[in-house]
Amino acid sequence: MNRLTQESLQAFPLPQHKQGDSKEGRGQVMLVGGSLSVPGAILLSAEGALRAGAGKLQIATCRSIAPHLGLTMPEAMVIGLPESDSGDIANHAGERLRDVVAGADAVLLGPGMSGSDGMPQLVDAMLEAGGPRTAFVFDAGALCGLTDCLSRLHSSGHRTVITPHAGEMSRLLDIPRDAISADPLRYARQAAAQLRCTVVMKGGTTYIVGPDSETWMFDGGTIGLATSGSGDVLAGVIAGLLARGTPAIQAAIWGVYLHAEAGNRLTRHLGGIGLLAREIPGEIPSIMAEI
Repeated sequence: MNRLTQESLQAFPLPQHKQGDSKEGRGQVMLVGGSLSVPGAILLSAEGALRAGAGKLQIATCRSIAPHLGLTMPEAMVIGLPESDSGDIANHAGERLRDVVAGADAVLLGPGMSGSDGMPQLVDAMLEAGGPRTAFVFDAGALCGLTDCLSRLHSSGHRTVITPHAGEMSRLLDIPRDAISADPLRYARQAAAQLRCTVVMKGGTTYIVGPDSETWMFDGGTIGLATSGSGDVLAGVIAGLLARGTPAIQAAIWGVYLHAEAGNRLTRHLGGIGLLAREIPGEIPSIMAEI
């Protein structure tokens, strides 16, 4: 097992972008998520993606909140999607997104979504629409749709990252949460092998496991990151790094480190408890520049 440190990141430099390069050269990231009850989750992911260096940002969310999100995030093109009666993105909305997903370098699905019974339909549509270079991040509500889409997932697994915490991993693998919490590495490895993708198993100690069993461990975070919306930021940071052309396992380890170090810096400034998830993305560019 590899231990994730700032020094170990030196072996995996991020893609370099020269002065004068266009925003297209830093990649296009497409974020799909949000709901009427959690409209801000996808905004946190969007800020994470742009602060990680993605050049172009598109957001797809419930139609009734799309204009508000567009005003709050003027950097993004926002697409309004049909809504379900429960206030989530409708399961058939994938048809509306096919052309947009096909043109994206990275797609994030799930923040702020509840994970309805029809989620596999939306996950499958996203995977089918992705081009040969499209990378994926599945988080939160989207995780419950993965085991029904194994064939498509396996074909894109080397470009896919999932970011579950113990509760989400429990639902994904249909294993009691207590068992996941007792041995998170075991189940991170099981999920990576079953789905053939990179797994970021979030917790006090975070494990990153690749589809070829490459494993990293990180325990240098802070309790302040255990706050509402923090995981949405992490998913966005990873998606932004993928959009820039970073390979999946490297985007995962860089994302985990940048997210944790941002929390550590905020802790030094503000104290250990009471951090806000929306404060995390602003720390990311300076950390990348220093490393």
